[in-house]
Amino acid sequence: MRILLADDERTIAITLRDCLEKAGHAVVLARDGAEAVAALAAGPFDVVIADIRMPGVSGIEILEQVKRTRPETEVVIVTGYGTIESAVDATKKGAFEYILKPFDDDQILVTLRKIEELRRLRQENAELRRSLHREKALEAIIGRSEAMVRVIERVRAVAENDANVLITGESGTGKERVARAIHDLSRRRDGPFVALACAAIPAPLLEDEIFGHERGAFTDAKERKAGRFERADGGTIFLDDIDDMPLETQVKLLRVLQERQFERLGGEKPLKVDVRVIAATKVDLQEASEDGEFREDLYYRLNVVPLALPPLRVRDGDVPLLVEFFVRRHGRGLDFTVAPEVMAELAAYRWPGNVRELENAVERAIALAPPTRALSRDVLLESAMRRRTKGKGDDHEGDALVALKDVVRQAESEHIRRVLRSVQGHRAQAATVLGISRKNLWEKMKEYGIE
Repeated sequence: MRILLADDERTIAITLRDCLEKAGHAVVLARDGAEAVAALAAGPFDVVIADIRMPGVSGIEILEQVKRTRPETEVVIVTGYGTIESAVDATKKGAFEYILKPFDDDQILVTLRKIEELRRLRQENAELRRSLHREKALEAIIGRSEAMVRVIERVRAVAENDANVLITGESGTGKERVARAIHDLSRRRDGPFVALACAAIPAPLLEDEIFGHERGAFTDAKERKAGRFERADGGTIFLDDIDDMPLETQVKLLRVLQERQFERLGGEKPLKVDVRVIAATKVDLQEASEDGEFREDLYYRLNVVPLALPPLRVRDGDVPLLVEFFVRRHGRGLDFTVAPEVMAELAAYRWPGNVRELENAVERAIALAPPTRALSRDVLLESAMRRRTKGKGDDHEGDALVALKDVVRQAESEHIRRVLRSVQGHRAQAATVLGISRKNLWEKMKEYGIE
């Protein structure tokens, strides 16, 4: 350990220093209180051994300074004029030990061994707390499938640095939950986590929401407003549905990522921010950048660490775990059950709405559960049966009378599938052939369950 030894009795100080150095400690010797104060200002120590009575600055004053500036440093008080009152005073102010002169050097060594043991226990406890925090942060990511194990491993790895992360995945796969886990595992966990759904805010208002504004920036700007980036300073900002961000706003976001500063709307003074950016998208941003719908330079800035979330249909074995989790979350402490054959059907269903659809199904089934608290198969699989009904063609004898809109949907679905096959699944080319935007195509593919 690194030890500061402050004692104006030269013979005692030198003898004790030699003993401590022989025991493997690094010792800095101060001849009085003033030298001790200067040594403390120059660098940290693990332990301070100080005599109470010294010229200039007393050992008690050194104790008070150490506990005020570096409370983790332990202080051992030694004195040849000990009283019960001074011992009580030193203990109240945080002294680890109070030793009377003359003392045996071995007495000091025993005290230092106690301090070393205490430091070891503190380090073990701190590591245990960090480990428990990591496990708690990952509890929100439910799944033991091979696909989710890879996601959890990537989350653990990326959380340790400040690199930008781009989370990709279908709607309902839990992108915000993963972003929050990354934040909770990072060194920024004590800072704010600020989420913004770009698709939920009208384009003209999005820039104001992100960067804020100064008073008088526009007609209704009666007060200064801090934007999401400013509120996330020291923490993490999560930009969901980044593909819905207008191109003009993308330019300003790129500048924040490059320079780590921005101006509020109507402002002239640049504001510096220390923010980690995690973005999420449900579309292929590389394709979008190739089609001119997303800035290519921004895409590469965001995609430092890509993290792809798998759809629920490929997460073998995760559906029962998720059902159990949602039953606990929404069950109000009651014991709801799902029959094994119903659970098997839930696991076999493809869940196009992913985890969000499954959670809604469980919550709905709990709300409509009978007194037996056995969750209804028909309620749990209501969306699946509805989709099957919508997907029936008009070539079945019992379905001759159907609404015109259902016929149109069927024809549209089949035509989109044919076009996608003809262009080998390239969505940008398919959108051009169909005469619609790539985003509109993606929405229709999701609606019709086209992979």
